Parts: sequence; structure tokens; C-alpha cells
Amino acid sequence: MLPAEIIKKKRNGFELSEQEIESFILGYTRGKIPDYQMSALLMAIYFKGMTTAETLSLTKTMLHSGIVVDTSSIPGFKVDKHSTGGVGDKTSLILGPIVAACGVYVPMISGRGLGHTGGTLDKLESIPGFNTQQSLEDFIRITKEIGTCFIGQTKDICPADKKIYALRDVTATVESYPLICASIMSKKIAEGIDGLVLDVKFGTGAFMKTSEQAHELAQKLMAIGVGYGKKVVALITSMNQPLGRYAGNAFEVYECLEIMKNKKHIGVDGHDMYEDTRELSLQLSAHMIHLSGKTKSFEEAYKMAEEALVSGKALAIFEKMCGKQGGNLADIRYAKKQSKVNSTSSGYITNYNVEKVGIAGIVLKAGRKITEDVIDPLTGIEFHKKIGDPIKAGETIFTIHCDDESLLSETEHLLHQAVTVSAEKLIEHKLIKEVLL
Repeated sequence: MLPAEIIKKKRNGFELSEQEIESFILGYTRGKIPDYQMSALLMAIYFKGMTTAETLSLTKTMLHSGIVVDTSSIPGFKVDKHSTGGVGDKTSLILGPIVAACGVYVPMISGRGLGHTGGTLDKLESIPGFNTQQSLEDFIRITKEIGTCFIGQTKDICPADKKIYALRDVTATVESYPLICASIMSKKIAEGIDGLVLDVKFGTGAFMKTSEQAHELAQKLMAIGVGYGKKVVALITSMNQPLGRYAGNAFEVYECLEIMKNKKHIGVDGHDMYEDTRELSLQLSAHMIHLSGKTKSFEEAYKMAEEALVSGKALAIFEKMCGKQGGNLADIRYAKKQSKVNSTSSGYITNYNVEKVGIAGIVLKAGRKITEDVIDPLTGIEFHKKIGDPIKAGETIFTIHCDDESLLSETEHLLHQAVTVSAEKLIEHKLIKEVLL
């Protein structure tokens, strides 16, 4: 069929065959189909959706548009984690070393931050010298040697996804379940993994605003993974408040190092500001370990993960990984100037607009609006309060860490708008809402 006929078929709500999807996607990837026709098909998919069979065919075509990493030389079970993104979400840096310390291999091909959500590669590259652009040969070698390695997507892995995603971003077709699923799962399957744990977030700082939407997306992602013979678990987690104590690249690395050193940061209200990052990292790690078949129960896997963290084994692997990938933790730097954002009223913290917090991070250059933006790895936002905490007028909610004072006014304005203080305390915030097995 001609490209226009395929577009018309999907526009009219009919199911596309695997051959039609393959010819169109590969034609576009190879430059034979122009942007305007790909844009038209994306919009038709956005409005008409895709069946499970179509989504699997789209995933397969994107997967095989490039190479699939051959991990057969790595013995045993290989597992990864994917998060749908949020503010302060830094668990990958902790769980990779934890799971590796438990004898399960974690090859991680990660992404950069775009929009209000942070990227794992940006965090790691705030460590001076850390090289995320390893060759696939070095990626395999480092993973075999120490159990984990973090790299970015190479030009050879899922080139169709890379080209299509750039077009989705400018054609308002990002928010489509089939397109999201095919994009995520094609890249993850291309890693050559045996299992995947999904952290699907909902809330004011997440792509999916409700837990019901997150649940639906998780089920669709899992169906693709199972269709490819992978073991998959999904956690539905809240992004209704920033995760942990910091957002901002070097500061998030600092938080991860503190957690791996078994340190706490007790806030004025008596709880540990690292606790949610630590707990989510352990939960995700335990599911990764359990998927590998190393334990008979999740509870046993959790104990194993906790022991790897508390004993310092995870920290040792993180430090080895930094050394193998050229990073020097002794040289990591942070912004020196601080500015406080204080509450204008007394009561309880009842809500965060986490997306606004993420946008404040973009203003500070801790994140990027467009892919060409240059990150400032030293800036960050520190959180002093969690949902449910009491607050007094004049008490600090956020600390902005930034050496460029010209950025402070807009950042402070956004952060004041990003938090709600009410007279009555609401129900406590629940981090993990559901686990899908």
C-alpha cells in the first residue's frame, strides 16, 4: 500500500497489518517517507489508537530498525528498571549497584532529562569525567566485570524510535499509549535483558496524572514485555511530591551517595528526608532480584537488597563503576550560593504541584526545555517538607542552590506557586500505590 493509503486506513479506525506498519516505519527511518506523512500517521494513531497486535508490531519494527545488544556472553539473568519519570527520581543510581551486589546483572541504557523530569545520564555526567557514551563492547565488558553499567542510547539502537520521538515532541502526539509503549519497550528489549521492573508514576509531577491512567499504561507495557518472553513487574508509584531531599544533578548524586553510606538527614519534623528515595530503591531492587529467581519470596529479596545497601557493598560497586566509566567522585562540585523560599502562612503541607517544581529546575538550568539546552550540573532545589508536615509562617520549604542570582526571582516565584499550605492536615502521602505481577 502507498503511505497515504496506510494513513487513510488508520484514520478511518481500521487495524494495520504488521507488513503495513513495518513498511511505513522503516520507510520513514530510511528517509523514503517524509516528515509530513509520518506526522499524519502519528496523529491518526493518537486519535484512533492501536490494538495490542498493532502495538506489538510497532514495537517489533522499532526494535529491529537497529541492533539488539548481544548479552549472551554475560552469564545468568539480566534485568533493568524503567521509570516513566519525575522530579528527584534518582533510584537508578542506587538500585543498579544494589542488584549487582546481589549477583544479578543490570545493563542500563538510560536517557537524558527533557521537560520537567530529570534524566539518569545528566545526573551521572555531573560526576567529572563520567563517560556515558561507552561502546557496546565496553558496555558488555563493564557489566560483566562489576555487574552494572550505565550508557546512553547509541545511534545503532532503535533509530526508528529516536527519529519518531523527535517528531512526536513537535506534533503534540507524545500522549498516546501505543506510541509510549512501543518507544519504551523497543529500547528496553534492545538491551538484551531477561526481566524488567517498571516504575509507572502518577500525580502532579508525572506524565500520567491519575493512578488509573498509570495502571492502564503499566498493563499495556507489561503485555508487550510478556509478548517478548520477558519477566515483568510494575509498581504504580506517586509523584505527587518530589522524591527525596534534592532535585538537580550533582545534588541528586550526593543524595544517592549519602544513602549508600547509610546516612540520614533528619528534618525539623523528625523524619528522614532520604527515606522515600531509599525505600523506593529497595522495593524496586527487591523486585529485580526476585524476578531473577534468586529468591523464593519478595521478602527474602528485600532482605538481600537491604543487606547489600547497609553493608556498603552497593557503594563499593557504584565507586567501581565510576572508576570504570572515568568518573571522579572526589571532584564533584555543587553550587555555593543558597536562597531560601519560606512559607507565607502556617498550617500543613497538603499539596505539591511537582511539575512546577520541575519547571523551576529548568529555570535554574538543572533541566532542559529542548534537547539542545545545556545543563548546569551544579544547581539544584532542596526540599525541607513532605506532604502532611506542619509548617509555620517564615519557615523554609525549599532552598535554591544556584550561583547565578539572575535566575532566582523566577525560580522563587514558581516554587511559591508549587506548594499548598492548608489549615487541616490531609491523609498521609502513600508512595507505592500498587504492584502488578
